Amino acid sequence: MNFEELQAFVGRNPMLSLALVGLTIALIVTEVARLFRGYRALKPAELTRLINSENALVIDLSPAVDFEKGHIAGSRNVALAKFDPAGKLLANAKASPVVVVCRSGNASAGAAKTLKKAGFEQVYWLDGGVAAWQMAELPLIKGR
Repeated sequence: MNFEELQAFVGRNPMLSLALVGLTIALIVTEVARLFRGYRALKPAELTRLINSENALVIDLSPAVDFEKGHIAGSRNVALAKFDPAGKLLANAKASPVVVVCRSGNASAGAAKTLKKAGFEQVYWLDGGVAAWQMAELPLIKGR
């Protein structure tokens, strides 16, 4: 397709062309914002590496009942309503890797944003939450 054909297409389909340009701009803006937000999503395998090689602090925001049914080994349970970046659990972790997890990944993304705003340097969240961890057939610990 040459430039003249492209101009003719745009002239015949202005709404379709505007929609394409709008979606392209939205995609670019979203990706740029994702790159510069300062925290990122991890897949279960990446979380395993981070725990093993960098001794990451894993905070599980699940309700206590769900936490007892199954959680990632070594994770600490903090109810979402009581999550406080200035709290004693996170006081010495500003320079350490901190990973926030929940059941589905939705609440942990918001908590990661809160941690980044509070000055934490290495902030991550488990994409898909504990459900993704289970889908990857990784072990969960039962009880407290």
